[in-house]
Amino acid sequence: MTGRFVSTTRLCAVVLAVSAVCAAQADKVPASNLTSTPTPVPASVAPTKLATGPDFQQRTTRYRIEPGDTFDLNFELSPEFNQLAVAVQPDGFVTLRGVGDLHVADQTVPELTQTLRTAYSKILNDPLISVVLKEFEKPYFVADGQVAKPGKYDMHGKTTLTQAIAMAGGFQSTAKHSQVLLFRRVDEQWTEAKLIDVKKMQKSGNLSEDPFLHPGDMLFVPKNTMSKIDRYIPNLSMGTYLPLAIP
Repeated sequence: MTGRFVSTTRLCAVVLAVSAVCAAQADKVPASNLTSTPTPVPASVAPTKLATGPDFQQRTTRYRIEPGDTFDLNFELSPEFNQLAVAVQPDGFVTLRGVGDLHVADQTVPELTQTLRTAYSKILNDPLISVVLKEFEKPYFVADGQVAKPGKYDMHGKTTLTQAIAMAGGFQSTAKHSQVLLFRRVDEQWTEAKLIDVKKMQKSGNLSEDPFLHPGDMLFVPKNTMSKIDRYIPNLSMGTYLPLAIP
C-alpha cells in the first residue's frame, strides 16, 4: 500500500527544482506566467509538464490494482471457479483456480476483467466474469512543505486545495501563500504541476479557482523569501548595538 506514497520521494526533487525557480523569479515574473513556463529538472527525475486551465482539474483516471489489494472473482455460469478475497501479492501476481498465476498489478478493473476472460477462455467457453474490489488503497493526498502537519491524508468526498491545506493544519508563518504547488501524476513518466496563488484567492474571497484534488495529488508549500534569509542571520541581542567599554 505504501508504494505510491513512497513514490512521492521522487517528486521532492521536482519540488526543489521548481521552488528554486519560484524564489528567483518571484519579484520579476507574475505568478500567472510561471504556470505556463517549462521548468528544467534534473535528468534523473521524470520530466514534469506544467498544466494550464481546466485540463488540469478535469483529468480523470480509473483506479489501478496495487499489491495488497483484494477482490472477489465471480463466474456467472461456472461458480466452481469463484474465489473470494483474492490477494494481490507484493510482486503484482495473483494465484487463481484453474489458470495459476497471473500478473494483475497496475490494471484497471475493466482491464483486469479482460485479462481474466482471456486466461479462462483457455478452459471455459466465453466465460462471464465479474470483479469486485474488496480492499484497496483509499483515496488520499499528500501535503508537504510549510504546513503545520505535513503528511498523507485520506480523502472523504470532494476536497479542494484550500480544504486540504486546512486539514494539514494550515500555513506556517514561513509559508509563501502565493506560490503553492499542486502536483498530479499523469503516468509513469509524467507529472503535471500547477502554481496556485492561494493568498490572492483568500484576499479576494473568490474561491472559483480553488481546484478539487484528485486521489494521489501532492501539494507543496514553499518557504517565503524572508524565512530563507533568516537561516543565515544570527539572532542579535540588544547588547550588540551598544558600544563596548574598553578599559
